[in-house]
Amino acid sequence: MSPGLVNDRPADLLDELLAPLRLEGVFVSRWEARAPWGFRGDQESNAILHYVRSGECAITMPGASEPVLLGLGELAVFPYGTAHELADRPGRATTPLDLMLPGRQAGSTTEVRVDGPGRMTELLCGGLHYDESAMSPLYRSLPEIIVLDRAALATEPLLAGTLDALIARYGGLAALRAFELVFVLALRVALERLGGMPPALRDPAVGRALLVIQTRYAEPWTLESLAREARMSRSAFAGRFTRLVGEAPARHLAGRRMREAARLLTETATPLAAIPGRVGYRSSVGFHLAFRRHFGVPPGEYRRAP
Repeated sequence: MSPGLVNDRPADLLDELLAPLRLEGVFVSRWEARAPWGFRGDQESNAILHYVRSGECAITMPGASEPVLLGLGELAVFPYGTAHELADRPGRATTPLDLMLPGRQAGSTTEVRVDGPGRMTELLCGGLHYDESAMSPLYRSLPEIIVLDRAALATEPLLAGTLDALIARYGGLAALRAFELVFVLALRVALERLGGMPPALRDPAVGRALLVIQTRYAEPWTLESLAREARMSRSAFAGRFTRLVGEAPARHLAGRRMREAARLLTETATPLAAIPGRVGYRSSVGFHLAFRRHFGVPPGEYRRAP
């Protein structure tokens, strides 16, 4: 283990968790809305960001006991696009987002104005598409919503500066790329400073094992060798890992290998025969069986699919 790995682990793991998702800017919208107003978005395979430029708004999520109030200069991040309502106040009637922004095309930037007699709220909203098949259980363990207040943003000059640049130079590809940077920086702040880190990442032993699974998945890991990496006994490691991550070490390792295999099949010209060894399988038959069990189709068919 390299010096400082434990302290750097959240950043390292965040990079490894985000890389397979292949985040891509989908849309950016700028809102000028006078009360009363409200819209609702369904669950979707997009990470969503809302930044309040002026005024305030309320976020309501299904099953949540209390709304989240978002004020001037505050940022809300939905890592995996949880369904929610956004309005000038809690309890406001809402309109489906698809009616307000129909056919949101990839790479688009849009301005929306809502007239009304009440106070003005200005928002910057962005959506980042991710590959849902590449999402690990660990990424799914992130909070449904992460809120960064003005104090948190003030301690992060790069994040705050990027948001300022979005306001000053809104529109086009630059805005889409800027929202990608905002998303990554916001997650990093939440994980490292605001206590939003999932329990599995806070645990030094499980965190060491997660890092090698994410980065060294092609090695011939066993439960025993992963336990040694975590500096625990086999039984204690297996129990703690399963409790914190939500699945057994072997299953988590297999999922990481399958996500990398899918990436090689769709993004590279790597020969099919070479992929098992690239992702840690010594047997082609074993790899094919595992791949079909995971994705429902054999590797060759997965590569040929649109």
